[in-house]
Amino acid sequence: MTVIGRFAPSPTGPLHAGSVVAALASWLDARARRGRWLVRIEDVDTPRCSAQAEAQILQQLAALQLLPDEPPLRQSGRSALYDAALQRLTDAGLAYPCGCTRKEIEGTLRAAGVLHERHGERVYPGTCRAGLQGRASRAWRLHTEAVGSSVINWIDRRLGQQQQDVAQEVGDFVLRRADGLWAYQLAVVVDDAEQGITDVVRGEDLADNTARQILLHRALGLPTPAYLHTPLVLAADGQKLSKQNGAAAIDTSRPLMVLTEAAKHLGLPDPPGWAPPMHAGAAESTGSLSDALSWWTGAWAQRWCEGPRRTLA
Repeated sequence: MTVIGRFAPSPTGPLHAGSVVAALASWLDARARRGRWLVRIEDVDTPRCSAQAEAQILQQLAALQLLPDEPPLRQSGRSALYDAALQRLTDAGLAYPCGCTRKEIEGTLRAAGVLHERHGERVYPGTCRAGLQGRASRAWRLHTEAVGSSVINWIDRRLGQQQQDVAQEVGDFVLRRADGLWAYQLAVVVDDAEQGITDVVRGEDLADNTARQILLHRALGLPTPAYLHTPLVLAADGQKLSKQNGAAAIDTSRPLMVLTEAAKHLGLPDPPGWAPPMHAGAAESTGSLSDALSWWTGAWAQRWCEGPRRTLA
């Protein structure tokens, strides 16, 4: 089986140190197995995305010599595939329209004595499972308990044994949003399957999405990839480094230094002969970027590619 990995940035801003860690890890994982590496532009949330940010991301990847094996794919042109997947789920009785507003959901949960914790999930109470009761449809949801067991067990290649009861801990999650845009969960599952992705390597902040995506893979009868979630790069305040909290764009004039820092965060050794610049205006040490990438590919293979690639426990 040919290993196919992918890096899937959202074009809402340039790559920062955290996103470079995910990009390098997914590239190394595919290269260490002599596989293919793809770039997918996740611009399904069109109001927040821009062509300028996409161009900048692709330029940054090129400067780092992280080049995909085929032209990037864009979610914004794949609505027909997502619509077909939603129709399949609906026909099978696994998806239903929802007329609830966020305020109504919170009111129902509050009346049931369920308090929402900061950063926690608002577990949908299933209000519209039995029908809209005269209300207009706003969104579409997956009927998590109709798929089969909603308890998902899987093995993350870095984090180990994982388990989540999607019905109890998440509820019937959204497949198509009230504003008509496709939800991330449906789009990523359809795209990973259509592109033949065998290994998803991404940041640990997305690990909580994995159970939902495996449940969707099952509901659509699609193969489930293996998962590896990389450690997060944190800001000075301890929060995840992200575009939302103003993370600085990487300096592509020093690609070897950028990648060396990313590799170090992944627990990989410095390439032979590497020494950081003595001051801000100094040139990088000798040694080519391609040689460093080859060195890290071997180190990654020894650390992450020698054991069995299991997905489901």
